[in-house]
Amino acid sequence: MITAGSSYTDTRYRASVGTGYDGVVRVSAGGNFGTGTLLFDGRAVLTAAHLIAGVVGPVSVTFDTQAGAQTLQASKTLVNPTYLLANSNADLALVWLSGAPLAAATRYDIYRDSNELGQVFTMVGFGQTGTGSTGATSTNPNALRLKAQNTFETDAATMKSALGSAMAWSPTAGTQLVADFDNGTSTNDALGRLMHLNDLGLGLNEGLIAHGDSGGPAFLQGKLAGVASYTSSLSYGLIDPDVDWLTNSSFGEIAAWQRVSAFQQWIDQSVRANYPNAPTKPADVKKEVTEGNSGTTLAYFLVQLTGTRLDASKVVSVDYATRDGSATAGSDYLAVAGRLNLYPGETQAAIAVEIVGDTVREGNENFYLDVFNPVGAIFGPDIVKLTAVRTILDDDVALG
Repeated sequence: MITAGSSYTDTRYRASVGTGYDGVVRVSAGGNFGTGTLLFDGRAVLTAAHLIAGVVGPVSVTFDTQAGAQTLQASKTLVNPTYLLANSNADLALVWLSGAPLAAATRYDIYRDSNELGQVFTMVGFGQTGTGSTGATSTNPNALRLKAQNTFETDAATMKSALGSAMAWSPTAGTQLVADFDNGTSTNDALGRLMHLNDLGLGLNEGLIAHGDSGGPAFLQGKLAGVASYTSSLSYGLIDPDVDWLTNSSFGEIAAWQRVSAFQQWIDQSVRANYPNAPTKPADVKKEVTEGNSGTTLAYFLVQLTGTRLDASKVVSVDYATRDGSATAGSDYLAVAGRLNLYPGETQAAIAVEIVGDTVREGNENFYLDVFNPVGAIFGPDIVKLTAVRTILDDDVALG
């Protein structure tokens, strides 16, 4: 992470354990190193395709959490089928883990709205360090997890329309979010000078991704809105806003993130397709789940559309959230809240909730999942919320 301040050791740039970033992981793939984000299911990590595609050798993911460090091997990887390196299109990959991550590792839902432009986001990664004045100067040998902020100002395809041949690649419209690295001066305001998108930045909070941050998250409202993809130093005619005319993540350069909202169907359906032993019909649903002695076990809720879509070509969605019964979120199960989409042609989907294993004798406990706010369909007359319950079976033996 390249920062506007004089040193990355400034505490404002540290994404320390226990501060909400413990699900941002270091990805190692056949000699490539990058960053990734643990998704809402607690089993898959989203990262950049260019880290994974064509890699020969093991892929692993390392967590740094309040409960300690953990490295897990990948059991499976999946590159987005439309990935095209030449244009950095669909630069996304999923990595499934060989085991359950520590419960202390944050799980992140994805940002599903399309209003990212103009919003300030937080980027996190394990990449090279340096300042905006110098560009990248260190390889970050201690693998520090760093963070900074920036503002999504434009879409990469819009930038291509403005710059033409001055931009050598052709992004797909609506799929790449772009920010520039500002230092408070109009001279080095890249998107201001190139596209008249005047914004002098966020002062010392500003930053830009560098090598090693690839695949890392851009968070909006605590949700995963972007995946770090590339940086570039652009000029147009006599206009060259880069402070040192090198592509090194210095002031005056731009960076792009894959727009997660544009790929949410691929992410959702890929994650669901890899749920182990997920129910496919009501008779398969298990309303009681044994907790186990360690790690986490998945409990499922099956959401079905039994009526008619208001528009067959549109997504049907519901919001959902877990709620404590006698079980307590954090110690007995991991709370989830988000939006479930049923895409055209789909009539059902599972919601996974992780049950936390332990060796404490505590009796059977239960928790709830509430489903509400349907869009594109209705629950029925006068129904505003649906609720289901799951029982956690305690399998621990008391010592006499």
